[in-house]
Amino acid sequence: MERFGDDVLGLILKWVDNPDDRRTFSEVCKQWCRVEGLHRSSLRIFEPILLPSFLPRFPNLVSLESSKGLTNNHIKIIAKTCPNIEVLNLNYKKTLGIIPILEDLDGSGISEIAIGCPNLAEVYLRRRCQVRNFGVTSLVNSAQNLTTLDLAGCSRIADEALKAIGNANSLLVLNLRGCWLITNGGLALLAIGSLSRTLRKLDIAECNRITDDGVLHLREMCCLEELNLANCGGNVTDIGGLAIAAIRTLKRLHLSWLINISDATLFALAQNCLNLVAIDLRGCISITFEGIHEFAKHVSLEFRIEH
Repeated sequence: MERFGDDVLGLILKWVDNPDDRRTFSEVCKQWCRVEGLHRSSLRIFEPILLPSFLPRFPNLVSLESSKGLTNNHIKIIAKTCPNIEVLNLNYKKTLGIIPILEDLDGSGISEIAIGCPNLAEVYLRRRCQVRNFGVTSLVNSAQNLTTLDLAGCSRIADEALKAIGNANSLLVLNLRGCWLITNGGLALLAIGSLSRTLRKLDIAECNRITDDGVLHLREMCCLEELNLANCGGNVTDIGGLAIAAIRTLKRLHLSWLINISDATLFALAQNCLNLVAIDLRGCISITFEGIHEFAKHVSLEFRIEH
C-alpha cells in the first residue's frame, strides 16, 4: 500500500471527531502521531510537569484548558509553543477547601501569554488567587480581540484592573464574582470607558463593597443584557434598583439576597425592562406578592420568578 502523505492524513483526520479514535490514529506510527498533533485544536492538561515533553507536538492549538496549579514557567512554555490559542481556560478547580498553590501563575505569567498569544478571545482565570492588577492590565492591553474575561474568585483584583478593563473595546462578558476589593470607583471606571458600549454580561455577585452609588454607574452600560448583583450586601437598595431598571436592554437579572430591594424596584423593572426574561429574587425579604404580581402581564418574562 502506498504511504499516505501528511496532507492526505490531515484530510482523513477532519472526519475523526471521537477523542479515542484520534488517540488510536496517533498510535499507528510516528508520522500519524506527528500529523495528529499538528491537527489538534484543543487540549486539556492533566500533568503540567510534563508540559515540555508533550506540548511541542501540538503547535496549532486554538483551545487550551487546565484546572491544575501552573507556574509562570509553564505559562511561558505555552505562550512560546502555542501562539494561536484563542480560548484559554485556566479556571482552578477548588477541592475540599484547598486553595491554589503559592507558586501558581501570577501577573508575570499572564503578561507572557498575553504577548505570546495575540489571538486570545476568551480567558478564564477563576480562583487563580495570585493573579493581580498588573497581569489583568497587561492581558487587556495586549489581547485586542478579547470577548470574555472570567476573574471570579481572583481575590486580589481591585479597581486598578477595572481601569484597564473599562477601556477594552471588544469585551462582551466580564465575571468579577467574589472580587471583594472592587468598590464603587471601580464600577465608575467600567462605565466611562468603551466597555460600556460593548458589554453584554456582567457578574459582580459577592462584591460587598458596592453600594447604590456604584450601581448608579451601571446605567451607562447601553448594551447590558445580563447582570448579577447577588449577595452584594445591604448597601444596595431601591436607589440602585431604580437605576438598574433604567437599563432597558436587560434580559436576565440576579438580585438574590439583596435584603433592601423592595417592591419599588419591581414596579420599575416591570414597567421599563420589557426584554426581561428571567429574574432571581431569592432572599429578597423586603419584596411582597404585590411587587411580584406586577410582572403578571409582562410581555417577555419566560421563566418563573425565583423568590
